[in-house]
Amino acid sequence: MDDDRPEVLLTGLLFYDLVLTGLGRPPTPGEEIWTSGMGCGPGGIANLAVAASRFGLRTSLATVFGDDFYGVHCHEVLAGQEGVDLSLSRTAPGWPTPVTVALALPHPGSDGGTPADDRALVTHGQAPPYSQDVLMGDPPEALTALAHLEAEPPGWLAKAAANGTRIYADVGWDPTQEWSAGLLEQLSLCHAFLPNETEAMAYTRTDTAIGALGTLAELVPVAVVTRGADGAIAVDQTTGEYAEVPALPVDVLDATGAGDVFGASFVAASLGGWPLAERLRFAVLAAGLSVGHHGGALAAPGWYGVARWWRSLTDPGLRRAYGFLADRLPADVGPPVRYAPVTPPAPRP
Repeated sequence: MDDDRPEVLLTGLLFYDLVLTGLGRPPTPGEEIWTSGMGCGPGGIANLAVAASRFGLRTSLATVFGDDFYGVHCHEVLAGQEGVDLSLSRTAPGWPTPVTVALALPHPGSDGGTPADDRALVTHGQAPPYSQDVLMGDPPEALTALAHLEAEPPGWLAKAAANGTRIYADVGWDPTQEWSAGLLEQLSLCHAFLPNETEAMAYTRTDTAIGALGTLAELVPVAVVTRGADGAIAVDQTTGEYAEVPALPVDVLDATGAGDVFGASFVAASLGGWPLAERLRFAVLAAGLSVGHHGGALAAPGWYGVARWWRSLTDPGLRRAYGFLADRLPADVGPPVRYAPVTPPAPRP
């Protein structure tokens, strides 16, 4: 087996995100509101790609870029700045890169990795000209893949699982609110499933997060349920571990992409073979650190952000809870991460 094979395999739709923060309330029709904060950069599937790459994982992304300014800029950031492998990606001439304007609204507290309904989103875009299966082809033999479960599973998912790739899956809000239990049949392909509390209870037809976790643990080796301000709970049937951790007390600027940071961080810790409680705490921490910056891909903390937090930590309770970081942090945590700029840099000559 090639030791240079991807550690994380991803596919999905990429967006150019423009995030506005500092809003006291949403605007009403005909009203103009000035705000104090703004950040821009890659979003969508790029959230997972950057979060994984900043933890030093060999990350391969299959997505579509437009040949417009937004697509070119996102390609340069992902490949040049963040070191994401884009050999499976394609540029589609004449296709507009999807653009999302996000209004980050006041948030009551940390979400433990799963964004709450604290954003208003407006997106311009068209369906991509290449499907996930066309982009993936025969998927490379990656160690893990992060996948978003949908009603109709793509063919690449079964191929990747057959290759021995461990699938870490999440799921989104069902706008029909039917929450078809048939979607959970796809968990037979997965190693781990990481829904939020609302999604977990809806799909399992249970009325508590613990009850949902118990049902999911019968369907997938590793089940995780994120619980907003109540943290996260998880069961690992392969090791017999159960873990429950609280959310990190943080000031929230923007929760965009925090769930993606949670998932990528959990994968990074899992590849390191950490105990379940450490994996869960690490994911909660990384997601908590991300919400202090403008959302999208560039809010991910990476090793640099985690190390900076740990070295500045004075709270004795948190020092005890996260003491494992003293042995987990790499000797080289990399350069300072680049957060989302207010405006993108001028194109290179």
